[in-house]
Amino acid sequence: MSKFEARNIRNIAIVGHSGEGKTSLAEAMLFNGKSIDRLGRTPDGNTVMDYDEQEIAKKISISLSVAYTTWRDTKINIIDVPGFYDFEGEAEEAMRAATGVVLVADANGSVSVGAEKMADYCLRHKKPMIIFINGIDKENANFVSTVEAFRDKYGKRIATMHAPIMDGGKMKGYVSIISSKAYEFTKGGRVSIPIPADMTGRVQAIKNGLVEAAAENSEELLDKYFTEGTLPNDDIITGIKIGIAAGDCIPVMGGSATQNMGVINLMEEIVDLMPSPDELPPQTAETESGEAVEVACDASAPFAAQVFKTTVDPFVGKLNMLRIFSGTLKSGVTVLNMRTGEKERINQLYLLKGKKQEAVDELSAGDIGAVSKLNATNTGDTLCDESNKVVFPPIAFPKPVLTMAIYAGKSGDEDKIFQGLNRLAEEDLTFKVEKDKETGEMVIRGQGETQLEVLCKKLKSKFGCEVDLREPKIAYKETIRGTAEAEGKHKKQSGGAGQFGVVNIRFEPGAADGVFEFVDAVVGGAVPRQFIPAVEKGLREAVKKGVLAGYPMTDIKCTLFDGKYHPVDSKEVAFVSAAKLAYDDACLRAQPVLLEPIYKVKVIVPESYMGDILGDMNKRRGRILGMDLIEGRQVINAEVPLAEMGKYATDLRSMTQGRGRFESEFDHYEEVPYAAQEKIVKDAKAEK
Repeated sequence: MSKFEARNIRNIAIVGHSGEGKTSLAEAMLFNGKSIDRLGRTPDGNTVMDYDEQEIAKKISISLSVAYTTWRDTKINIIDVPGFYDFEGEAEEAMRAATGVVLVADANGSVSVGAEKMADYCLRHKKPMIIFINGIDKENANFVSTVEAFRDKYGKRIATMHAPIMDGGKMKGYVSIISSKAYEFTKGGRVSIPIPADMTGRVQAIKNGLVEAAAENSEELLDKYFTEGTLPNDDIITGIKIGIAAGDCIPVMGGSATQNMGVINLMEEIVDLMPSPDELPPQTAETESGEAVEVACDASAPFAAQVFKTTVDPFVGKLNMLRIFSGTLKSGVTVLNMRTGEKERINQLYLLKGKKQEAVDELSAGDIGAVSKLNATNTGDTLCDESNKVVFPPIAFPKPVLTMAIYAGKSGDEDKIFQGLNRLAEEDLTFKVEKDKETGEMVIRGQGETQLEVLCKKLKSKFGCEVDLREPKIAYKETIRGTAEAEGKHKKQSGGAGQFGVVNIRFEPGAADGVFEFVDAVVGGAVPRQFIPAVEKGLREAVKKGVLAGYPMTDIKCTLFDGKYHPVDSKEVAFVSAAKLAYDDACLRAQPVLLEPIYKVKVIVPESYMGDILGDMNKRRGRILGMDLIEGRQVINAEVPLAEMGKYATDLRSMTQGRGRFESEFDHYEEVPYAAQEKIVKDAKAEK
């Protein structure tokens, strides 16, 4: 294909709530631009964007995919973004590459959670946005009330670019407010019709409001409006474009992606209203010394790009998707990876259409493409010219909120599983696999149950590994609240040389380092010097298992104050065993208790859900530390036992319809209430 300049490129992320037609819209756009010759359907598993076997099986997008088409000599790079909660990291990746957003919303008369979250994201980050209200052909669809629901939420930002032509409660077409032309939807397109007589006055009233909105986005246009009383169509478009780029204007239009109705209209508006990469502010970056710089979208400038997505296939290899921020990248050149400091040779460049790759010789500023077979380049890495070293900000991925223990389905597959997970981690940076140093379990931490389920299925299909996910063990600990003394006596006679050792040890809370302290208080040689280390060794081994449920003992001070030995039979092993016997005896009498990990939890929810969240926290034995109102949302700070937080990510979504989120981190250990302690001890003994 011919090379496109930045002014003729639009990088569009299609976002919204899961199941509202994003992939179908992308398919229709590709069809209209003649990038494909037939319309695929998500239920049939034959769309360009959803090609992974898990996506086809589940009939939802689970990772972003990229394709391109052309419309009116403009290249539209389409990024189809999953809408399901567990895959929010894909949206962060897409937003790094996109210069504009099409928010797909179902015509059901309300604003769905996913649509609300993405609209808020775009407004916070000043990401240009158009709302496409999808499914106007469905039973009970209501385009007008859906527009009003968005207007109730986002006020004057919602710009009515099209007046709907209604028939029997259905949107059958529209009048373009700017051009004053009317169209009726047909399957796969539209036909021009006269403006209905009963709509003339309403269309003019909407246009007057649009002219005012356009004028307010520019002082020059405002002066012209005050002078002439109106604005020509070209100036209206200019003013609306300025408002869209600043996040002050959100055009709304409607259609049906599956019927390809209204999609051509959307593509027209993307070309006319969405900013090109060179019309947006320069991308911020840093030099090697940490100095902030701006990288302008200029094909003649030194090359700089960022990897926004990586895909890994065990047969094809690794593919890095790039957004070119400046300069031109050509096949055969060598570039610098700023994270690793290594040079990477660009063997072959590609344009993507889902899983298909089209080889090209170069990519220039503003464009999106991919490169294969880079040695050590991953998502978020900056690639640049050695003569102009810059680093783009890292992509802000959400932190994991759900932890599960992961076990091999077949003995001996452990290494194979973790190699597979490491490969999958190159594709998805929102999950982590690590060994819990307290429990010894391998755990996988991610965004939700669906994400972890998908990862397990990918392990099986791509790497032939069966895995089992289980509730992770809680890293309980034990300690003592009282003081007790005990004599540990080890005596063994077996015909030859015997074993003999006696120790008297005091056990009490208050270790100097908070974990374990050994004090040698022996006088008079009751225990010879050479056997003192053996006593400490025995105690260090003993405290690895507490006396209640076998959890590690902590905050214990052990004072050796007396003992006995035999000049022939005493050996180190005897004093090791004697120390363990003293430990078992004394700790049972020193008020042993269980300790549990307490996490600091920050829950962010709309105020309307406060009652449910606080009530749920009480059920989880949580302590509310305080509440703050930040940007219209309640922030609840609490301390909650880890044992009560297992599926909180799923429960919070259920309680808040997906509008709540939380963060947690370990804070301290605390004594388990007696009623709960009895059950934990009983379960631990049963497991053994």
